Amino acid sequence: MNKHKVMDFFSDEKIDTVILCAAKVGGILANNTYRADFLYDNLQISSTIIKAAQKFGVKKLINLGSSCIYPKHADIPIKEEYLLTGPLEHTNEPYAIAKIAALKMCESFYDQYGCNFYSVMPCNLYGPRDNFDLKSSHVLPALINKIHCAKEKGDRSIEVWGSGKPMREFLYVEDLADGVIHCMENINAKDIYSDGISHINCGSEYEVSILELVHLIKDAVGYDGKIVFDSSKPDGTFRKKMDNTRIKSKGFSPKVALKDGIVKTYKWYIKNLNIDCDQV
Repeated sequence: MNKHKVMDFFSDEKIDTVILCAAKVGGILANNTYRADFLYDNLQISSTIIKAAQKFGVKKLINLGSSCIYPKHADIPIKEEYLLTGPLEHTNEPYAIAKIAALKMCESFYDQYGCNFYSVMPCNLYGPRDNFDLKSSHVLPALINKIHCAKEKGDRSIEVWGSGKPMREFLYVEDLADGVIHCMENINAKDIYSDGISHINCGSEYEVSILELVHLIKDAVGYDGKIVFDSSKPDGTFRKKMDNTRIKSKGFSPKVALKDGIVKTYKWYIKNLNIDCDQV
């Protein structure tokens, strides 16, 4: 976010490739509570870095976005062409607007300067080194934290926001890393923009309800308590499954199944985090 330090860094390091995944991120609660911060901070990050990349002659930049850029009621599966065809989900609208601005910035820098900059839109990510804090994390790591601590404390039930009915698509973080490297090595901006789109989706091709997700995490953790859904809390967008056709046609498909990825993530959580469950 510091323009002068970013410019100095690019000038000193002579960077030729950039993968832009810096962002202020969070789940429904954080997005809806810190609306101004999510909009301002993310606009600052993308504006500063994309401009520095252009100024100092970066040969290729891939900007990572989010599936929340799409309209709340977009047809499923969501194609890249559906961008800006309807209103956004209110709870994360500021974050989505910042991410749309970033992908349009990449497209515009290509149009005006010929920069080899474009955007990749992943679905919900999870995996080792995720944010597990209940106040600011996304649903999957939050549930791992909550269910683990319920087991540790001997709680016989836990409360989960919403109805449990919304469907979500999750991609293991190492699959996304492989996908971005594949894009960096094989796909250029002209390949994206010549298709008449401004970005390319990178999803897992597997959709699961929040209820099903809870049971997958319960199995991984070994918790047998009751789940109570609080339907007075927001569900967010009901479905967000993305169309993965384009990236598959360009040679990439994810490999890690959700069940296996949750087990890997929980093992990392147990090994690396010293969670005080009395505070959860």
